[in-house]
Amino acid sequence: MAATRWIQLQTEVSRQHSELAEDAMLDVGAVTVTLQDAADQPILEPGVGETPLWDHCILKALFPASIDTDDISQQLKPRFDSEVRWELLEDEDWSQEWKKYFQPLKCGDRLWICPSWTNVPDPNGINLMLDPGLAFGTGSHPTTHLCLRWLDQQDLAGKTIIDYGCGSGILGIAALLLGADKVIAIDNDPQALLASRDNAQRNNIADERLITCLPDAIPNNILADVMVANILAAPLIQLANNISALTTQNGLLCLSGLLETQIEAVSAPYLQYFDFDAPGIEDEWARLSATKTR
Repeated sequence: MAATRWIQLQTEVSRQHSELAEDAMLDVGAVTVTLQDAADQPILEPGVGETPLWDHCILKALFPASIDTDDISQQLKPRFDSEVRWELLEDEDWSQEWKKYFQPLKCGDRLWICPSWTNVPDPNGINLMLDPGLAFGTGSHPTTHLCLRWLDQQDLAGKTIIDYGCGSGILGIAALLLGADKVIAIDNDPQALLASRDNAQRNNIADERLITCLPDAIPNNILADVMVANILAAPLIQLANNISALTTQNGLLCLSGLLETQIEAVSAPYLQYFDFDAPGIEDEWARLSATKTR
């Protein structure tokens, strides 16, 4: 049987018109619709219920090659003004094509982040199996990578970890695989808590070792030997007192989700409790680490 051939439509849309454009493509028979950044605009972690999207997008819609492109173009013309371009694509399994962008990622000396469809690069390493999914955090963003490399350098044996703003649970699960005893994964998005539990099960983490909760339901008398918070600069500043109070004396702190230019502002409210190490920097993003000494 001959492989199905595909033809791709490409056009540009604004964020405000992206949903209407996507609906228009599906209405005229598109099999898939994807949006990409058209202007190299960074997207940070979204708030609860928000869908992150760039201000200016490239829209690509996939159709069977047998369609009448002139007819589709005429149907679309009244619905938006942007010029459309057509491209015949090589035969591919497009339902699987996106997976090539996610490959195993080494984070330090021992730790690997591995999608489920790839071979484990180092069977003797510590391999965290994680697929792109519902919540923020696959290890590829500099802020997450900085935190994972920091965790890989720590002696976590027997420690209690708090992952504040857990997203996919990647940092907490990494800590458990690296020897931590227990993780409290906190997030204000129930979807993130669900993703963290699912990812923990995928990595054979016992339920009692990873506890998930909303910020207003943190268990009493819980203190972190190691506190990690990879969120954004503003909430890191706002939560400084809470995060500090949840960290035990002589406990370790790891903060990320901030730009290099935000180091001073983020560290300022923590200085009354913590002594900071030299920051880690990657692609203008920063990771702060510290020890609670006061």
